[in-house]
Amino acid sequence: MATVGLDTPVKFLKGIGEYRSDLLAKLNVRTAHDLLWHLPHRYIDASTVVPLADVKVGQEVACVGRVAAKGVVPTKRGLKIFHAVLRDASGALECVWPGQAFLDRSIEVGQTLLVAGPVRFYHGRQMAPREFLVLRETADDGPGEWATGTVLPVYPATEGLSHKVIRGLVDRHLDQLIALSHEILPAGLLRRFDLPTLPEALRAVHRPPTIAEAEQGRRRLALDELLDLQLMLGRARHLAKRSRAGLQFENKRELTTQLREALPWPLTADQRQAIREIAADMTSPERMHRLLMGDVGTGKTVVALFAMLLAVENDYQAALMAPTELLAEQHFASLSALLGPLAIQPGLLLGRLKDGEKAVVRGQLASGSMRIVVGTHALLQDRVGFHRLGLVIIDEQHRFGVEQRAALMGKGEAPDALLLTATPIPRSLALTRYGDLDMSVLRQRPPGRGTITSSVRSETHRERVTQFVHDECKAGGQAYIVLPVIEETERADLLAATTMFETLRTLWPDLAVGLVHGRLKPDERDRVMREFRKGAVQVLVATTVIEVGIDVPNATVMLIEHPERFGLAQLHQLRGRVGRGASESHCILLTAKPSRRLKIFAATQDGFKIAELDLEERRQGDLLGQRQSGDAEIRVARFPDDTDLLGQARDLAHTILDEDPGLEQPRHRALRERALARYPKAEVLFRVG
Repeated sequence: MATVGLDTPVKFLKGIGEYRSDLLAKLNVRTAHDLLWHLPHRYIDASTVVPLADVKVGQEVACVGRVAAKGVVPTKRGLKIFHAVLRDASGALECVWPGQAFLDRSIEVGQTLLVAGPVRFYHGRQMAPREFLVLRETADDGPGEWATGTVLPVYPATEGLSHKVIRGLVDRHLDQLIALSHEILPAGLLRRFDLPTLPEALRAVHRPPTIAEAEQGRRRLALDELLDLQLMLGRARHLAKRSRAGLQFENKRELTTQLREALPWPLTADQRQAIREIAADMTSPERMHRLLMGDVGTGKTVVALFAMLLAVENDYQAALMAPTELLAEQHFASLSALLGPLAIQPGLLLGRLKDGEKAVVRGQLASGSMRIVVGTHALLQDRVGFHRLGLVIIDEQHRFGVEQRAALMGKGEAPDALLLTATPIPRSLALTRYGDLDMSVLRQRPPGRGTITSSVRSETHRERVTQFVHDECKAGGQAYIVLPVIEETERADLLAATTMFETLRTLWPDLAVGLVHGRLKPDERDRVMREFRKGAVQVLVATTVIEVGIDVPNATVMLIEHPERFGLAQLHQLRGRVGRGASESHCILLTAKPSRRLKIFAATQDGFKIAELDLEERRQGDLLGQRQSGDAEIRVARFPDDTDLLGQARDLAHTILDEDPGLEQPRHRALRERALARYPKAEVLFRVG
């Protein structure tokens, strides 16, 4: 056959062929390069194998033995336990897998197994393996992979291709493929960060002598991955800055000073710092792309208003987009009150407005007579044009898609962008980490805000929980009760909002109970929520339509049914609906299965920690594309373990791009080619300028 290259389809590699290549394609392994970079996702450390006769109760050991006997044994409680007796030259050991009777179909007498786990005494010595691998199918197979080392890589597999088969395929071609992989980082850099060369790193992850060496190899590959990403994002920043050349605000301190003097309360230290950071961005020649993060009640809207006034006093317009009409109306009312002493009247653009009302707003925006506008998705309509849009503010930005955010920004000549959120979605958190977003943080809550106590309760406590909610409302508070579905027919095993509403109306005739969900007409939904805000409704049964909602200082209880059905960012947003007044508030997660995930959530109100947990659950999303969750290009790096590598990669990328923004110099072309191979969607970044 022809000479093998990294771009050779895997079906032409020895031992693979058409059938196995189709199976490998399910793992996104289509070329020799893909096979080389199909990295282990864990390792079994059997560096010290204990003879079976020497295994002692209370130890956690690794052993190798041949399956001498096997079977499934039922218990009195109905649990089926798979048993296998292993033998080696020294003796025998019984292994048990409770509840895994299916292993009887895959583990056969005569196979040689590597097992690792704790040993207990139960009618003799007995191991419950945490890990096991089939090393040889029969005694006639020869030494098999056990001869290759004592740390065994475990690869992502698929039906029809076991870990063992994939391990064999990778090992068979490893030397040949590593020889085709060339180092492109300078030797001085490798010494500076104490990193192995690329060939050494690939060998270490696929054939690690020790777990420590496997980790060192992984970190080298992670640095390459993060460096490529930093080069892409750095290029994007370079183009964004160049597109903003010549547009620079002046901090005139006219309207902003008037606002500060008119505020009925003092700004917190965090607010003052955020205002300074935003002003520095807006008065620089570089385009602002900043995330303002603060939990509910920390005053993000006031900070955003200072940014709007900085744009206005420079003869530009500012637009604030909110995800719901009710929230947009709330912002409009708040801004109107704050801007009253400055004799500035903001505009409001909503989808439900009459055509004539919308036409008036559109005309004022086009002429420039309206300097500040608040709206919903209605701002994105083609007929909406701005005279001179200089600042875009997007509230609860996780509720908008990437394209929607870009559409509003596209209505101006590269306007500054300020994104507001209580909890960054994984995409935003990742972009912040990777340097594409600057961040300002509001942690301090203004005086007079009550605390929020969060707790996880099981179904056995339902009666006590519901009685607590009733008593809180009778004492003068108000409560949200949130459910994941509207009607029971959607999921038979989930409580539904409509059923809960009818149940509570009957159970609590002394309380006014309201219902809101996404299928209600907007007018009806807004009417109920306004009644709740006024206190005429004491208990609001809802779906997540209230995740981004109204400010009800009297609401003191948030009861969330089936919290396991919600993302952590959603739970944090829902919790933020209470604690907005001076009274102590409560967020109760009522679930059939209290989990560690929910308990960790209840133990912290730190939005950064919540975002980190959310990132771990959902992964980063497509950092240079449109997806906001799911599989990302980041596959080797791990956070927070590799945070130091991220800093190193960012510094290195800045150094390289400062010298060569287009990566056009001969010594940088290999870096450019590798980065584009990893991120082909970003090729447009290097076709510009």
